[in-house]
Amino acid sequence: MRRPREHIASAGWLRREEGSATIEFVLFFPLIMFLFLSSIEIGVYLMRSVLLERAVDMNVRTLRLGTLNPATSDELRRRICNDALVLGECTSSLTIELVPISTSSWNLPAPEYTCVNRDANIDPVVDFNFGTQNELMMVRVCMITDPFFDTTPLVLDMPLDDSGGYALVAASTFVNEP
Repeated sequence: MRRPREHIASAGWLRREEGSATIEFVLFFPLIMFLFLSSIEIGVYLMRSVLLERAVDMNVRTLRLGTLNPATSDELRRRICNDALVLGECTSSLTIELVPISTSSWNLPAPEYTCVNRDANIDPVVDFNFGTQNELMMVRVCMITDPFFDTTPLVLDMPLDDSGGYALVAASTFVNEP
């Protein structure tokens, strides 16, 4: 049996509330997921940064005492990558700069750090000088790593390079032992 038109209008189908939870879910679920995934991304970034800082600090003692054997930038890179634990493709995306700092003029290196360009086949040129006894040295390490999620540029407002990675930088100073 067909209902009259006035019966449909008087039924109040516009005022029914059966679908209201679904509408709220559809509106708020993407926002909640974005916040959840962003917090995971920030946690992964901080973990990587702390592990890189830890690896650099562990190897600064070796540099300070002059016991790095063989004394090459490749050996220092290998040691830092081994100590950093969870940084993938570390040896190919890590740049180490080791420069002496003059204590008479206190001329520090430029604040811009040099990182690997993963799209190029050429390693960047950086200073790597072990220095002499009682000389103040500065070591800077830059590693390009891929974001855990694609939300990194939105959440952390970090500049990404051409390959889609962001830079992790660690620095330390030490005095060469006699």
